[in-house]
Amino acid sequence: MDQRSNPQGPMNKRPNTFNTLIGGDTPVLVDFFAEWCGPCKAMAPILQDLKRQVGDRAVVVKVDVDRNPTVARAYRVQGVPTLVLFKKGNPVWRGSGVMSTAQLMSIIGPHLN
Repeated sequence: MDQRSNPQGPMNKRPNTFNTLIGGDTPVLVDFFAEWCGPCKAMAPILQDLKRQVGDRAVVVKVDVDRNPTVARAYRVQGVPTLVLFKKGNPVWRGSGVMSTAQLMSIIGPHLN
C-alpha cells in the first residue's frame, strides 16, 4: 500500500509533491498530525475506516507536521490534528480535533466523484 492510501504511514512530502497530490480531480483529505499527539493517534482507526468507505474515490493522507513544517506552515496549521479537504488544489473544508467516520463522510461525500 502506498503512502497516499495508508492513513497509518506518515507522509514525507516535499511541497511540490504535496501540491501535485492535492491538485488532481480526486478529493484529498489531509490529516496534519504529530507522533506525540494523543488525539492524532485516536484518528488513525477512524481514517482507516473512512478510507475503506471511500475507496478510490478519495485519497486520505497523513502529514507529520514535525517532519513537514513547510507544508504545515503553508496551510497555517497551528494545532493537531487538523484536517483539510482539498479538491483541485483548493481547500474546500478545514476542521480540527477528533471527528467520527460519519462526520467525515458527511463532509467528504458531496465532493466524491
